[in-house]
Amino acid sequence: MASFMYNAGAALILTKAIAGAALDLRARLVMTNTTVDTENDGKDHLDDFSTMDTHDGSGYADIACTSETVSTDDTNGRGVLDVADITWSSLGAGTRSIEGVLIYHQDSGADSGRIPVVFIDTTNIASNGGDVTLTINASGLLAITGTGAP
Repeated sequence: MASFMYNAGAALILTKAIAGAALDLRARLVMTNTTVDTENDGKDHLDDFSTMDTHDGSGYADIACTSETVSTDDTNGRGVLDVADITWSSLGAGTRSIEGVLIYHQDSGADSGRIPVVFIDTTNIASNGGDVTLTINASGLLAITGTGAP
């Protein structure tokens, strides 16, 4: 499955931008039984997904994204949201391979208060006690393209 932005994530970013409010982005590893890579419509919160399948290896926890920045890329006609690379240190083996990374905004501590923003396909990574690092593309985590000059 390809990486993509959730409808709820796009609406969230626009709403937060208009209100001048901050995002609180977090990253969650999901394993191969997840449905977060195939569901989008009507998935406004993490508890709306049929199957989350969060990584279950020892030492695992969702990670708060750092160095969140929003910038304007006039050359390419887009707004860019970026975060620093994300590393899960000494991650124990899970019962299944890692399918991808779910980036979400945390409004509250329960999945009912967490809004999906982006799914990043990692093509089945096996954890083995070492570090797992998600390297964010040099162009940013996501971009919203403008319509160009009038």
